[in-house]
Amino acid sequence: MAFRVRKFHSLFLGFIGLCLVAYSSYYSSPGLLFLENTVLGNDRSDALSTKVSSVSITTPKVKNMTVQANNEEIHHVITSTAVAQPIDLVVTPENITTNISAHHSSIQNAVQTPVKSQSPVASASASATVITVAAAAGVPAAASPAVANPATAADAVGKAIPTRKIYEHGFQVPGPMLCPDNGERIQLLIIVTSAPSHREARFAIRYTWGNFRQRKDVSIGFLVGSVSDIHKQELLNVEIDTYNDVIQSKFLDSYNNLTLKTLSLLEWVDTYCSKAKFVLKTDDDMFINVPRLLAFIDKHNNDKRTIFGRLAKKWKPIRNKASKYYVSLDQYKPPIFPDFTTGPAYLITSDIIHDLYVTALNKTYLKLEDVFLTGIVAQEMKVRRIHVSEFLNKRISLNACSIQKGISIHMIKYHEQFDLWKKLLDGKSKCS
Repeated sequence: MAFRVRKFHSLFLGFIGLCLVAYSSYYSSPGLLFLENTVLGNDRSDALSTKVSSVSITTPKVKNMTVQANNEEIHHVITSTAVAQPIDLVVTPENITTNISAHHSSIQNAVQTPVKSQSPVASASASATVITVAAAAGVPAAASPAVANPATAADAVGKAIPTRKIYEHGFQVPGPMLCPDNGERIQLLIIVTSAPSHREARFAIRYTWGNFRQRKDVSIGFLVGSVSDIHKQELLNVEIDTYNDVIQSKFLDSYNNLTLKTLSLLEWVDTYCSKAKFVLKTDDDMFINVPRLLAFIDKHNNDKRTIFGRLAKKWKPIRNKASKYYVSLDQYKPPIFPDFTTGPAYLITSDIIHDLYVTALNKTYLKLEDVFLTGIVAQEMKVRRIHVSEFLNKRISLNACSIQKGISIHMIKYHEQFDLWKKLLDGKSKCS
């Protein structure tokens, strides 16, 4: 009897050993580890509505591996890389969640990229790999921002540096479709300067006063600078492909580079839309009463060499180095600035666009874009600056009458654009 027990005990231990070997072999598969950690996350107890029905994988041997775990959404990790000779991981999900929270980003076996390449769009090489998930995120893989040496004005703070030494010509995304036939039929071109991350502001404008871009004599576009964050660039690329109304310049988007942004606006108009009659420069926190602006243009259709807006007179340079508006004596020596139109919105007759651009490049750089362009540069060119009271360029009472009487209103949050748009078009208010 004891012999039979010992024999049964040995057989039982052997069976357990085989099970452990099979289990260890199964879970050591690199493809399954990647699938577990990427699609399901490290915490497998999380309730994600994900079912994977089929997996096929072929994996070349790669010596150098880097882990991409940057607290971004998982679909970004999956879609942001596109190189030749990929690993073929095909996941056919029955229901895959595309908005996975940040705590699932601690990935141990993730996308492999060459160590020397920091761009998510790597050059083709045998050592580079990519993970392809079929129908996972619905967001196309975006191109890497082509910013080899982004222009910056950081070194120009307080120094007398010619603008031409800072400004980088050309565009990453030129957007010429905004201005067919070089603006031959365009009466009003509106360029909204915007930060790359201000997607909500641009969306709100498109669906409110930006609707006037449907007119053949009106064109409305957005101008942004470059970004160093690849995820922000991916989101921007999707927006560019969807709306075809975004111009992207080469300078790095920042407060100190606002003058570069305005110069880029001038360069774009001079290159792609020089035949448009009037150009409105405005910001993405502005509400523009386009019908009233068009009525104003009709009255001034024959005006030349003029900038219209809210005129600021006898402003003094701030000499305090701690101020964000600091201007040194080397940059501008006189005690008072020339009269200038404030930056949130001003209207330019197109006949001076080219000369403004060329003259500005040869002036000492100043980050106060409205003072620099519509004050210092315009004064040297003997351009008229005309005060127009309908350019409010400030926060006002947002009632229907004040909105209908003004051309531009400042400090508008993106969700307020819809309310102002409704009040502009209500047709019920009786305003004196």
